[in-house]
Amino acid sequence: MSSKGNGLTYSDAGVDIDAGNELVNRIKPLVKSTRRPGADGEIGGFGGLFDLKAAGFTDPVLVAANDGVGTKLKVAIEADKHDTVGIDLVAMCVNDLVVQGAEPLFFLDYFATGKLDPAQGADIVGGIAEGCKQAGCALIGGETAEMPGMYSAGDYDLAGFAVGAAERGQLLPAGDLAAGDVILGLASSGVHSNGYSLVRKIVGLSGLAYADKAPFDPEITLAEALLAPTKIYVKPLLKAIRQTGAIKALAHITGGGFPENIPRVLPEGLSAEIDLDAVKAPAVFGWLARTGGVEPKEMLRTFNCGVGMIVVVSEENARKVADILTGEGESVVRLGVIGTRAAGAPGVAYKGTLSL
Repeated sequence: MSSKGNGLTYSDAGVDIDAGNELVNRIKPLVKSTRRPGADGEIGGFGGLFDLKAAGFTDPVLVAANDGVGTKLKVAIEADKHDTVGIDLVAMCVNDLVVQGAEPLFFLDYFATGKLDPAQGADIVGGIAEGCKQAGCALIGGETAEMPGMYSAGDYDLAGFAVGAAERGQLLPAGDLAAGDVILGLASSGVHSNGYSLVRKIVGLSGLAYADKAPFDPEITLAEALLAPTKIYVKPLLKAIRQTGAIKALAHITGGGFPENIPRVLPEGLSAEIDLDAVKAPAVFGWLARTGGVEPKEMLRTFNCGVGMIVVVSEENARKVADILTGEGESVVRLGVIGTRAAGAPGVAYKGTLSL
């Protein structure tokens, strides 16, 4: 509706309150579908509520994480496919919670755009709700910001915030990591949500459009391959943690790859000795490496290269933990062992060759 005379409205400035209300109505059933013990309120209040006692905790320590999806959003925007980036948003947060032994409890999102499209927004929140269900956490609130002038036409950004809990004394990493412990790797679902500035540059060099068939998988488009959502490892890992009590450390392989993320969970004096021959890199990584002329060392510090999560256990418990994870649908490989590290040495050492 346009203004009459000098009586300007918020709509004249580019903000459509009615569109925001329509989006809220569209996403209410999506939010409701993520309810779990401890969270059964409706969205629309000024804050989300969560009852730790109802969730079954006795003496919990809260663990919080926040993240975004990065420039993977540009692929979604250019491909006009918005129903999976919400899963990525949840995954990047909840995977960071579970590596500390915490169960994700609730999630909040921030969705900012220049002009709100309720249908697009509902697709995005639908993905967020799906990610929350995969992780077993409740979507208890969020914020939608329509900011004309801040974003180019069609652009938007996402941020996610997750809170989890673990009983006091059960946080990871444990204090008993030692040389000789086994390193297991859990397969990724693809590129996940890191390195997309390089991915997009390589796509530009290739001359391909996102709507073209993926050269490494002609059954799907390049956009579909690159938008495969980040794998959520929460439920299998929590089952292994609780049934065995044997997991000593977990590392989420995000930006920085192996060399930056694995040392974050290792004490001084220990390193990860990785056998690259055990890494089963999906075809997308080989295509990226060949098309962009990216060296293996750069691949390992930019992408997950097919391993999205690292699990450290003692040799005697490796089989037991691997069997539980495999039974929960995870693809598990033995990647290496924990070794000793001299002062000043890198936290990750490699043998073998990364097959790209």
